[in-house]
Amino acid sequence: MNKENQQADHSKNFNKPFTDKDSIRVSVLSEALPYIQRFANKRIVIKYGGSAMTNKTLQNAVFRDLALLSSVGVQIVVVHGGGPEINQWLEKLGIKPVFLDGLRITDTETMDVVEMVLAGRVNKQIVSGINNHGRLAVGLCGIDGGLIEARTLGGGSHGLVGEVAKVNTKILSPLLEEGYVPVISSVSNSSDGRSHNINADTVAGELAAALGAEKLILLTDTPGILRNENDPSSLIEKIRLSEARELIDKGIVKAGMKPKVECCIRSLAQGVNAAHIIDGRTPHSLLLEVFTDAGIGTMVMGRG
Repeated sequence: MNKENQQADHSKNFNKPFTDKDSIRVSVLSEALPYIQRFANKRIVIKYGGSAMTNKTLQNAVFRDLALLSSVGVQIVVVHGGGPEINQWLEKLGIKPVFLDGLRITDTETMDVVEMVLAGRVNKQIVSGINNHGRLAVGLCGIDGGLIEARTLGGGSHGLVGEVAKVNTKILSPLLEEGYVPVISSVSNSSDGRSHNINADTVAGELAAALGAEKLILLTDTPGILRNENDPSSLIEKIRLSEARELIDKGIVKAGMKPKVECCIRSLAQGVNAAHIIDGRTPHSLLLEVFTDAGIGTMVMGRG
C-alpha cells in the first residue's frame, strides 16, 4: 500500500462515526483502569477446570485472559486438573476408572496415566496456549523444586490420592517476579517419593495461601454458589467467610460445590483476601471478575 492510500484510509477511519459499541468499549477500558492499578504486582491464583478446558472457544478465551492479566502486571499462577482427558487415556489403555465418594481410586497403573496426562500432555497444552498469546508460561507439577509435598489421603483408602502436606513456593517467586506464568499440575510426591494425585482445587487454595495471594479464583461449570441448586437466579454474589461455613452446615452447599467452598474457606482462613467461584462457561469470565465493578459469580470475603 502506497503512502497516499495509507493517508486516505487513516482519514476514512478518523471521520468514521463514533458508535454505541465504541462507547461501550471505551467505558469498559475506563472501568478497568483502577483494577489494573490495584492488582499490578499482586498475585492471583486461578484454578483452571471444567468446560473451559474442553471447549476450544472457551480455552482460547481463557488463554487470552491470562495473557492480558499478565501483560498488565498481575502475577498469575494457574493450577489445573484434567479428569476428562485422564478418562480418555485410561479407556484407550483398557483401564476402567473407579470412583469412591467422588474421588478417583488411583492404583499404581492409574497413577502412571494420571502423571503422564496431567504433568505432560495437559500441562503443555496450557503452556502453549498462553505462549501463543504473547506471554511466557512455564509448566510445573508439585514435584518440581519440592513445590508441594503430598501425604496419602485417608491412610490409602483411595490408593495414591493425596492431600497437601507442605508447600514450598521458592521456585515460584523468581518466575513471578520476572513476569512468567507458572502453570502447575496437581501431581506431587509424598515424603517417601511416591507420586500422588491431589485435587486441583485443594492445590490452588493451598498455593494461594502460601503465596499470600490477593485472590483465589476457581473456574467451574456453575454460576457460583446458589441458595437453590436448581435455580440460577438464586446466585449469592457476595458472602462472608462465616456465612459460607453456615451454608455448608445447613446443607445448602453440598455435593460437588462443597469441596470448592471448603477450599475457599481454608485459603481465606490463611490470609487470602478474597476467593471467587465463577462460571468458566462464560467467555472472558476472568476479566469480568477481576476488571469490572459488577464481577461475576460468587465472591467469598475473608473478613467476617
